[in-house]
Amino acid sequence: MKALVTRLDSFGDVLLAGPAVRAVAARAERVTLLCGPRGEPAARLLPGVDEILVWDAPWSSFEPPPVDRGEIDRLLDSLDADTALVLTSFHQSPLPTALLLRLAGVRHIAADSVDYPGTLLDVRHQRAPHAHEAEAALDLAEAAGFPRADDGRLRVLPPPDTTGLTGREPYVVLHPGASVPARAWSPERCAQAVRELAAAGHRVVVTGGRGERDLTSRVAAGHGLDLGGRTGAAELSGVLAGARAVVTGNTGPAHLAAAVGTPVVSLFAPVVPAERWRPYGVPYVLLGDQDAPCAGSRARACPVPGHPCLESVTAHDVLAAVEKVMTP
Repeated sequence: MKALVTRLDSFGDVLLAGPAVRAVAARAERVTLLCGPRGEPAARLLPGVDEILVWDAPWSSFEPPPVDRGEIDRLLDSLDADTALVLTSFHQSPLPTALLLRLAGVRHIAADSVDYPGTLLDVRHQRAPHAHEAEAALDLAEAAGFPRADDGRLRVLPPPDTTGLTGREPYVVLHPGASVPARAWSPERCAQAVRELAAAGHRVVVTGGRGERDLTSRVAAGHGLDLGGRTGAAELSGVLAGARAVVTGNTGPAHLAAAVGTPVVSLFAPVVPAERWRPYGVPYVLLGDQDAPCAGSRARACPVPGHPCLESVTAHDVLAAVEKVMTP
């Protein structure tokens, strides 16, 4: 049996699909993962994936491309599967993807759907009302005939040795960036936390992508080791695996930290529900006002002046949380 799993949005979303992917891989001869460009680096870290197809869907990206018939035809020609699992967030519809899979000749398609699917789905599953995204994906996989194959925790391929980047001494990671501004703690607060952690005797490593070098430099500011722009996804997994704790917002590195077993201090803006997106399967502390006016809005830019849900968090709060969850 050739199986296809689709998860078309972000890096963190693809990581959360990992346990379901492994459940499919335990029963299928071959597993193809169809993901978007932002999710591709995470897809390359997942165990159980034999092939990766990358497609920027017009209904998934922050900046979605126009509908292009030629691109769709090329996608349909590349799909070869007997059965498919369409993974989506609780607020997304799987039906556009299911339509394309049906046109590609996929015979058996399963998805969570509140909308009437007609003949697009063979398994129309209803997710539990408050399920974490990783649990929801596992539940759908089981409904489609792929029961859990292991403990169901997040997992990635073995991380590389990154002591050449970090040094061998114990350290805490602070990752100041986020996929959207509403989920990011301010650079000033991040820099304060680095200073507070360093003053308490913790060595701090500051991480960020290539486009975040100015941010990481500002946050590290001589009190932390600045690794901004120096780690791809695999290297970042190694850096996070070596940390005693990771401080970050609700963004991909929080889920990558969980996938390598590192505790997380999560600066969690409530624009999406923490019950669905909190760090999964590791010790964690949530910081931030979960009852703020922006709660559940899915806003990308904070709709409340001053970003109070996160700016109410202090550097001392972060220090206390780190010392509560960090590994010995």
